[in-house]
Amino acid sequence: MRTDALDIARFYRTPPGRAARDMVQRRIQALWPDVDGLDMLGFGYAPPFLEPFRDGARRTIAFMPAAQGAVPWPSQGVGKGGLTMLGDEQRFGFKEALFDRVILVHALEEAADPARLLREVWRVMAPEGRLLVIAAHRSGLWSRVDSTPFGHGRPFSRSQLGGLLSDALFEPVAWSRALYAPPWRFACGPKTVRAFESTGERLWPAFGGLILSEAVKHVGAVRPGGATQRVRRKSLEGATRPALSPRSDTTSHSDEQKGAS
Repeated sequence: MRTDALDIARFYRTPPGRAARDMVQRRIQALWPDVDGLDMLGFGYAPPFLEPFRDGARRTIAFMPAAQGAVPWPSQGVGKGGLTMLGDEQRFGFKEALFDRVILVHALEEAADPARLLREVWRVMAPEGRLLVIAAHRSGLWSRVDSTPFGHGRPFSRSQLGGLLSDALFEPVAWSRALYAPPWRFACGPKTVRAFESTGERLWPAFGGLILSEAVKHVGAVRPGGATQRVRRKSLEGATRPALSPRSDTTSHSDEQKGAS
């Protein structure tokens, strides 16, 4: 049973929710700095992470599973009107090869069949499309506290998530973790979170509360037994780990460009 969408929406209005949003958004925007003219889909509960892209992308849709319920996005009277839809997590109501960028958040942990969900995501993604999975990390504190949505369902290790992605014909190309601050209100102020994030990446990188992976849609010939024939593809931005690291306020513009290459 999925966490109710209203409960997730309330979480993102709390200090821990704002901390989660801000730390993940910094990584997404470092990874995908330019989405102009692209079609974007967020599945699970993605409005907090789609919002920065709404004006630049050609299309942004927040698709929420029926078992979770949905909330309107954007807020009434703002922007381009309703961009939320509700549907079956195992049968998306979209044609094939439609979306250039897909974000999965609050999605795999409580999915009835994660493998089937990922194959449906693969179906609606364009060739060379990019998928970003944001999931509760098995070794982090956030997966152990049920007062946040990340404490419900199954958390993942890097190897578990990588296996799921590969089996669904995605190729993981970048990894990162986020949320090193403990999931308590007093530890989630903006300055405190930034300090935890900076220290955590250097001193205990394996213990972030969230695990993030960028993967590319693999298009190839399927062999008997599930093996695939790899095909040549152009180089990807975000193919190195720094692409999923947050930008520092003191980082020079040239350094930012290196980190995103």
